Amino acid sequence: MTPVRALLFDAGNTRLKWGYLSAGRISKTGSVSHAKLHEKGYAVLTTRLPREVSHAVASNVAGPGFAAKLASVIGLHCGAEMHFAHCEKFAGGVTAGYRQPRRMGIDRWMAMIGAWNEFRCALCIVDAGTAMTIDMLDNTGQHLGGQIIPGIRMMEDSLRRKTSDIAPARPVKRNPGDKLAGFGKNTDEAIVNGSMNAACGAIERAAKQARRAGMRPKIILTGGDASRILKQLNDKPILRPNLVLDGLAVMLPSQT
Repeated sequence: MTPVRALLFDAGNTRLKWGYLSAGRISKTGSVSHAKLHEKGYAVLTTRLPREVSHAVASNVAGPGFAAKLASVIGLHCGAEMHFAHCEKFAGGVTAGYRQPRRMGIDRWMAMIGAWNEFRCALCIVDAGTAMTIDMLDNTGQHLGGQIIPGIRMMEDSLRRKTSDIAPARPVKRNPGDKLAGFGKNTDEAIVNGSMNAACGAIERAAKQARRAGMRPKIILTGGDASRILKQLNDKPILRPNLVLDGLAVMLPSQT
């Protein structure tokens, strides 16, 4: 039996992430922004990818034009046909909560499948990217629904664009010993801290609502801003940076 060697792709709103699946494990992960692909060309991607692969599968929320380009590039690079995952009513042990599952973002669906197949308990799954999504699973794998709010950087950027007197926010150095560090003493600090607190508050409120309903969900973090959020939460979240790729790996047999 020929071993499965697959390229997995997570095409988000601002970047493309990938991993190499072999012997049931994901390795050789990396990412590149869409802006860099546009500026430098797809060689910045293909020079970092193996050629000896049997399958290629993607979660894509970057639009049909990007999907077509990625499929063409990967086909030329390694000869593998690109398959694109799609949402279903039931897959990988998870039952979708949407009445029309195809209207849910595939990245959210793959993240739920990836998390469920690792933990198999009640979960609050947070993908902190350009937008931040929060999805809740009960202890049977039933999706109870989700939330979508602006991501941290989107909140920061919207303040810059929509107000006349606020300059772009810059990185803020934090004093770990300052118990009131969440209150900015200049505009940069106020923007960065306010955006972070809004994101963390949404996560903690979602988990609190689940606990009121009798669940004790684990909080699973993924996405580009997950590491920024990780130490800011009162709960003890679990970081899984490759959660969408994990879901693609679970679903690979049914997608190819």
